Amino acid sequence: MLAFTLPVSLLPGPNNLLSAAHSSRHGFRKSLPLISGMVIGWLLLGLVVGYGSLFIEDNPDLLTFLTYIGVGYIIYLSYQIATASHIDGKDISDEELGLKTGVILQVVNGKAFIHLLILMTTFGTVFGLNWDGKMIIVLLNVGIKLLGWFCWASFGSALKELFGDSKSGVLINRIMGFSLFCVAIWIVIPK
Repeated sequence: MLAFTLPVSLLPGPNNLLSAAHSSRHGFRKSLPLISGMVIGWLLLGLVVGYGSLFIEDNPDLLTFLTYIGVGYIIYLSYQIATASHIDGKDISDEELGLKTGVILQVVNGKAFIHLLILMTTFGTVFGLNWDGKMIIVLLNVGIKLLGWFCWASFGSALKELFGDSKSGVLINRIMGFSLFCVAIWIVIPK
C-alpha cells in the first residue's frame, strides 16, 4: 500500500501543483488554509469512497462524470494561475485560495477518486474490512498526501524567493498554470 501511495503522493498532480503555485504566489504560511481544506476534503472523500467503493465500481459512468467535472475545475484553476499577474506583496488577501477551495478540489478531483478507489479495492483488506480498517487506510493516506502537499508548497515558496521580481513571477505563474493544465489533460487521456 505504501509503495503505491508514496510515489503517487509526491508526483505532480492537481493538489501538489496547486500547493506549489499558491505558495509561490502567496508564501507557505498563507497556503496552509488551502492545504487544510485538502486534508479535510481528502478525509471526507476517503471515507465516502471507502464505503462506496462497491457502488462506484458497479457504476463506471459515475466515475467518468466526476472525472470530467474535476478536469473542468482543474482547467479553470490552471487558467486562473496562468493568467495571474505578479503580486508585489501588497494587499493580496482577495486572491488567496482557502479551505473551501481545498475541500472542493478533492470532491471534483477524478484522480483522487481513482487513487482512493484503488486503495480501497486493492488494499482494502490490509487492516480489515470493518470501519476501523478503512479509517486506518484513510488516515495513513492523508498523512502521506500531507507530506507531498507540504513538499510542493515548500518548493513553491522557494520559487517565490528565488524569482521575486515581476517578470519572473509572471513566468512562474504561466509555468505552474500550464503544468496544472497538463495534469488535467493527462487525467482524461485513456490509459
